[in-house]
Amino acid sequence: MSNSKYTEAFPILGREVYGRRLVYLDNAATTQKPRVVVEAMTDEYYNVNANVHRGVHYLSQQATDLHERSRETVRAFLNAASTEEIVFTRGTTESINLVATSLARRLRHEPGYEVIVSEMEHHANIVSWQLAGFRLRVIPMRDDFTLDLEALDGLFSERTVMVSVAQASNVTGTANDIPYIIARAHAHGVPVLVDAAQSVPHMRVDVRELDCDFLAFSGHKVYGPTGVGVLYGKKERLEALPPYMGGGEMIRNVTFERTTFNDLPYKFEAGTPDYIATTGLARALDYVAEIGIDTIAAHEHDLLAYAIAKVREAVPQIEIYSPEATNQALPPVVGSRRGAGGASVLSFNVPGIHHLDIGTLLDRLGVAVRTGHHCAEPLMRRLGVEGTVRASFALYNTREDVDDFAAALKRVVAMF
Repeated sequence: MSNSKYTEAFPILGREVYGRRLVYLDNAATTQKPRVVVEAMTDEYYNVNANVHRGVHYLSQQATDLHERSRETVRAFLNAASTEEIVFTRGTTESINLVATSLARRLRHEPGYEVIVSEMEHHANIVSWQLAGFRLRVIPMRDDFTLDLEALDGLFSERTVMVSVAQASNVTGTANDIPYIIARAHAHGVPVLVDAAQSVPHMRVDVRELDCDFLAFSGHKVYGPTGVGVLYGKKERLEALPPYMGGGEMIRNVTFERTTFNDLPYKFEAGTPDYIATTGLARALDYVAEIGIDTIAAHEHDLLAYAIAKVREAVPQIEIYSPEATNQALPPVVGSRRGAGGASVLSFNVPGIHHLDIGTLLDRLGVAVRTGHHCAEPLMRRLGVEGTVRASFALYNTREDVDDFAAALKRVVAMF
């Protein structure tokens, strides 16, 4: 893989911070955008800007065509059966909230229903269900940073209505055995929602191969714009849910006495969509497909392994929270060439130094990382820490980035 070729496609990576070359290692939070994505959005704003689905004039029809073509791009990328199964949202968080809220409405908010999640979930996959009134049952995490799936079957009850699990952790990078989880859930007659925010950018995700019932991801984590995301749902599952929001686009007929709703996927897309962002998302997915997700995965896996070795050499006392940093046998991951690691994430602490101090000083040396609990407080408690430093890699990162990161980390630790 030609690293410079991909780095040069992202103009922001050529800038300096504090007089130093920017080393951007906060990709699990958001990725940078290649020129082709920004140019596609700019072109549409300048040449095709008109509200979609509502107008008979030329620009509206052209914008509608681009918007629906983007939906087809997403369908093909996920290998969904139909564009009816692709709902545009603002991101993974809204997608999960949509399912949680709509499911609660379908169940008429009766108390006592349960949702199974895991100990490594992002807050979006915890709070959404709590707000909708569901009780959570939790798959525990083992000491090797993988889920204890032997405990899964014991969590089901007659009140279980959903299993909602991250395909990859945003803290440890662990790729969960989603096919096994789905198979066990379906054996109990329970549907599964997959939080794919941290997996879609790093591994092949085929919703029909997985046989998941719902899947959510965000555009900005896969080289696309912010404010746009996707909810995939099997047609029969989406049809069974009531609308999430009311307004334009999602209606068929409205009277003061009664409203009937539009067909899928528009039933869940109230209001004017961000049709410029959907164009950007589609171009980002095309960009990933052109490079090849297996090529990206292999490159990132190499970077992660290299980074683990380099930081251990630089700071021998470092504590790393990753299955790829353990020597224990790990379960296979379906649909991924990256072994145990689903996301190219390196979370760590250095004993005696606060994670915020490390991140702040790394920033002054030009290295952008994330610190804190990463919207995963229950996982932090499981790890016995308040937070971690997190370096996360993308297709445009290089071994030079890792070398600079390790050197900067060594310098920071020497200050204490």
